[in-house]
Amino acid sequence: MTWQSINPATEDVIREYPGHSDREVDQILNASVSAFQDFSRIPIKQRAEWLRAIGGLLESKKEELGQLMTAEMGKPITQSRAEIEKCKLVCDYFADNAEDFLQPRQIENGSVRKFVEYDPLGPILAIMPWNFPFWQVFRFAAPNLMAGNTALLKHAPNVGGCAQAIESLFRQAGYPPGCFHSLVLSNEATEKLIGDDRIQGVTLTGSETAGRRVAARAGEAIKKSVLELGGSDPCIILADADLDAAAETAAQSRMLNSGQSCIAAKRFIVVADVYTDFLERFARHLKTYTPDAPTQNDCRLGPMARSDLRDKLHEQCQTLLKEGARLHFGAQPVDGRGYFYEPTLFSDVSAEMLAAREEIFGPVASVFAARDSEHAIELANQTRYGLGAALWTRDLDNVPQLIHKIQAGAVFVNSLVRSEVHVPFGGVKASGYGRELAPEGIREFMNWKSVVITAGG
Repeated sequence: MTWQSINPATEDVIREYPGHSDREVDQILNASVSAFQDFSRIPIKQRAEWLRAIGGLLESKKEELGQLMTAEMGKPITQSRAEIEKCKLVCDYFADNAEDFLQPRQIENGSVRKFVEYDPLGPILAIMPWNFPFWQVFRFAAPNLMAGNTALLKHAPNVGGCAQAIESLFRQAGYPPGCFHSLVLSNEATEKLIGDDRIQGVTLTGSETAGRRVAARAGEAIKKSVLELGGSDPCIILADADLDAAAETAAQSRMLNSGQSCIAAKRFIVVADVYTDFLERFARHLKTYTPDAPTQNDCRLGPMARSDLRDKLHEQCQTLLKEGARLHFGAQPVDGRGYFYEPTLFSDVSAEMLAAREEIFGPVASVFAARDSEHAIELANQTRYGLGAALWTRDLDNVPQLIHKIQAGAVFVNSLVRSEVHVPFGGVKASGYGRELAPEGIREFMNWKSVVITAGG
């Protein structure tokens, strides 16, 4: 079986990638297990040197890798370059801090010595998406390789070139053979792989549907799993918010990566006192985003990554229209080659409409009206998802009691919601479980070994 990489801006086939055979997968798994035996015992300072070397390669190859990313999934080139820079940042962060994060945690308890030791587990399988084809991989790989695990990547089929480039970076950085491998597999073969005894854990970034399947398979095999799934993030605008800053940032959040981000704001919940004012400002900012060739340095809105994604988005927009949402502009594919979609704004959206029930993955913004701050938070929580949330207000004294009520893995006040290396990232409810990044992320796929030592014997 082969998979195609198709340029979403031109619809040209870039390359075809053949899948790995069962025999090849078996060899790769054995190599990963064998590598783990030695790699897990290598001093952490040496593992840090290899990871810093990866960071150096990312920096020197930023343009080449950015162009590859843009060609395969349509991200505007400036955003692709920024993604490569962020990958270097996560490599440097864990190279600098992993040793401290993994120090045994001492437990004070009289004369008996007690501590928690963090031991690596072995080969970890990462099932990664196409929307941030480098960042999603490196935020998994950097901490896990520093922890002493080995890594296996099953990437999205439309970014096969990115997967190969990432594997090549690990070889060039000097990592021992078997420490990092990319696998080209069908979904069925991947599910089977999760149950293999040589795999010690699995992490998925993807859809809710994929998360349920991966969690079920990992559960059958009694293996640790981390899931970072979809989001229908609220952006709450209170009456005292800086409306122009909120509107500009809201537009950026919704249009970033052509709206194809799990952590992006998708539901804009505005209290009645400033609803009309915010809506006008928001519309002005959204209209500044024009679909364009993603290779252009001034492009801020590229194509959707695949034709089926654009088709689904269009169906969702048509459903919103039928349900009675008010369309200000957009809701149409762009004529011509490429999977472009017009920036779209709906208002007067209610909690019963599709925008409240489903994640909308594309350059489409839905604005809801709330009576007051309490009603705004009620609307924000009326979703099965709980990944991130944004809150805009000048009353910082009131923030703690508000954020306590928001059901999300992260809340950003007066700024864009994003994943950052210094803070744990993950969701609640149907947005998944487990955490990536920060000290919490590096410890996810480790054995927290409790040790109690009593004198004598």
